[in-house]
Amino acid sequence: MIQPARPRTDPEETRARILEVAEEFFRRVGYQKTSVADIATELGMSPANIYRFFPSKGAINECICGRVVEEVAEFAFGIARSSNPASEKLVRLLTAIHIHNKATLLKEKRTHDMIVAAMQENWSIIKAHIERITTIVEGIIREGVAAGEFDVEDPAEAARCVKTAFVPFFHPMLIENCMQNGEDTEAGLREQMGFILKALGKRD
Repeated sequence: MIQPARPRTDPEETRARILEVAEEFFRRVGYQKTSVADIATELGMSPANIYRFFPSKGAINECICGRVVEEVAEFAFGIARSSNPASEKLVRLLTAIHIHNKATLLKEKRTHDMIVAAMQENWSIIKAHIERITTIVEGIIREGVAAGEFDVEDPAEAARCVKTAFVPFFHPMLIENCMQNGEDTEAGLREQMGFILKALGKRD
C-alpha cells in the first residue's frame, strides 16, 4: 500500500516563522544579543537551515526593521488619503510620526535601539522608508499647491526641505537626547510645524 506523501512545510511559512521568532528575541533581549543560533534553537532547527532562508544575520535585521517601519508607512498613507486639507494632513502626519517614535523609545527601547543603529549604519530599509515618507509629504504638498493652500514652485524640493526641518523630531537618537535633557519635544514640534507651514506659503 502506497503511503500518502507527507505535506512539506511551505518555505514562506518557515521564513515567516523565523522572522516571528527573531522579532520576539529582538524585543526581549535586543537585536545585537540575538544570534542565529538562538533563533535556530527556538525553532528546533540548525543554524545552517536558517541560512537557507536568509543569507546573513544582517538580512534578518533588515527584515525585522522593515516590519517596524511598515507600521509608520501604513498610518502615513492613511493620513495622506484622508479628505482633510493639505496643511492639516501634513501636521497630522508629522505629529503622528513623532509620537510613534517617542512611544517606541519609552515602551520598546530595544526596538528603538535597533532603529538608531539602522539610521547610523544607513541600512537600505531605512533609506527606502525615509524616501517613501518624503514622497508622501511631496504628494500632500502638491495637493496643497493645487488647492491654493501652499505656494511653492517645486513640491519635490519643498518635501526634501520639510524632511530636513523635521529631522530633530524624527531621528530616534535626537528624540532620546531631547528627552534626556527634559525638553518638551511636542511643544518644539508645534513651533517647527508653524515654521514649516509658513515656509510652504500657507494661506489662511
